Amino acid sequence: MTRTVRFHEIGGPEVMLLEDVDPGEPGPGEVLLRVEAIGINRAEALFRGGHYIEPVKELPARLGAEAAGVIEAVGPQVAGFAAGQAVSVVPAFSANDYGVYAERAVVPAAALVHRPTDVDAISGAAVWMPYVTAYGALVEVGGLRAGDTVVINAASSGVGLAAIHTALRVGAVPVAVTRTGGKRQRLIEEGAAEVIVSEQDVSERVLELTAGRGAEYVFDAVAGPGVTDLARAVAPGGTHFLYGALSGLPTPYPGFDLGMPALNLRTYTMMETTRDPRRLGRAVAFVSAGLRAGAFRPVVDRVFPLEEIVAAHRHMESATRFGKIVVTTG
Repeated sequence: MTRTVRFHEIGGPEVMLLEDVDPGEPGPGEVLLRVEAIGINRAEALFRGGHYIEPVKELPARLGAEAAGVIEAVGPQVAGFAAGQAVSVVPAFSANDYGVYAERAVVPAAALVHRPTDVDAISGAAVWMPYVTAYGALVEVGGLRAGDTVVINAASSGVGLAAIHTALRVGAVPVAVTRTGGKRQRLIEEGAAEVIVSEQDVSERVLELTAGRGAEYVFDAVAGPGVTDLARAVAPGGTHFLYGALSGLPTPYPGFDLGMPALNLRTYTMMETTRDPRRLGRAVAFVSAGLRAGAFRPVVDRVFPLEEIVAAHRHMESATRFGKIVVTTG
């Protein structure tokens, strides 16, 4: 038996319980992982609350798709991994099938990335989801290039910070959007060329910064009605990526209302990258190179023990965090 976070009803952070559960043995294509650290993501709060793009199919349900740990056992038909190896888990599976909020968990080998010896468990649980999300949308799909401008809202989140670093890595210009001015200086220190507080007219400011042309990319974690205004900041033929829906409200297509038929409004999920072995391989190579060069690093806001998982989720849902929240099991 192993301590595992599960929830027996849909609801707020308080529905999560720490229970003793048998993790089971790894089947074909699976490994049993001794989990050392867990990356906490907004998607898990949405899933637990019944607002995620994929509904909960069965209760009690588990949570978690990002972790770092050591392989304890390997199931049949697994190549490239062995017991005793340090690895990271990247989100590449349904929350209805696997969950890593636990001291030990069975996960698919296809979701594993070898963890270098100089990357500790907390960093290994905090780095892959943000950087692979940013790389997958902006570089793999979008083709972000040197000199392009990218507007990043929810910029103080783990993914937002990774998007700033990714833009800098390719020579692009990151413009950060945040809800509060109190985060301005830290975002500048992380590399943002400009910080816009969302109380301002964001699109107007972006147009000023780009001499009226607009940004080649908008990297949007919020969506909802605000896309109509934000889309005004997109350059002709540019792309407005929707990779999250933090607003919780319906998202219109603004192109025709704005008279901008050249606007590309595209959804993106990380699993477009992590479920495609070739794309994932390119993402791992890109992120690994950035880590070695010192251009990339996880920005960890707070670390909680597993028994404080409810507090960790409450903190994630607050407006105070800056970067990634990590939970440790030991």
